[in-house]
Amino acid sequence: MSEVKVTVTFRHTQPTEALKKYVEEKVRRIGRYFSRSLETHVVLAVDSKQRQVAEVELHAPGTTIHGKEETEDLYSAIDLVTDKIERQIKKRKEKVKLRRRRIKA
Repeated sequence: MSEVKVTVTFRHTQPTEALKKYVEEKVRRIGRYFSRSLETHVVLAVDSKQRQVAEVELHAPGTTIHGKEETEDLYSAIDLVTDKIERQIKKRKEKVKLRRRRIKA
């Protein structure tokens, strides 16, 4: 498991410690897929009461992964975007694994 540096930016909303801790906890789970340290930038924005947005940009060695979700609740948007990032990471790792098998054969 690698170290994940998390930067959280709040747009059009008051920064709360609870939201920041929740984001850091969710994003740090992603570190288990990498052996090197990662940098992650999270933007939490409130455009209206029905539109709350969570964006995650993950800078991993050799790649950048981006995810964006919008819902009525900021916590659910964070959950959805971290799940989306995890799916992208798993898909990328599987592609790399398949490519390595083809090269060896």
